[in-house]
Amino acid sequence: MLGCSVSQRATKSARGTAELTQPMTQHAHLTVERWARFDLGQQLLQIGVEMQRGMRWLRPEHIERLRACYERALRLVDLTIEVQAKPTLKRELRLWRGVVAELQARDTPDAGTHRMALRVLLQLHPEAYKQIVLLGL
Repeated sequence: MLGCSVSQRATKSARGTAELTQPMTQHAHLTVERWARFDLGQQLLQIGVEMQRGMRWLRPEHIERLRACYERALRLVDLTIEVQAKPTLKRELRLWRGVVAELQARDTPDAGTHRMALRVLLQLHPEAYKQIVLLGL
């Protein structure tokens, strides 16, 4: 996933036909080296920003915008897994990634799971944890 550059992504519309969405532009050129310069708290907060951005798109008519938020969050979590050394943290991030990938594949938004995924992510670091109360999670 990290080595490939996705310029367009085919998705299914509500009618079941394939449509092309806009290419992912944010974070597309973010390198592992640059991402590694951020500490874990900053990395998790930036992933959290993408999840928080998705909160405004948790309606069926905005599913493609929500999927774009998930795509960006998945890109950042992939980078985080690559640059972090702790095996236990990597395991937790991979599990978290699986939940977000399932959210991205859904035909309808799941607000409860989305909010829980964001909360779990923020619990992985003391600095990120402080945001839970501020975001009302």
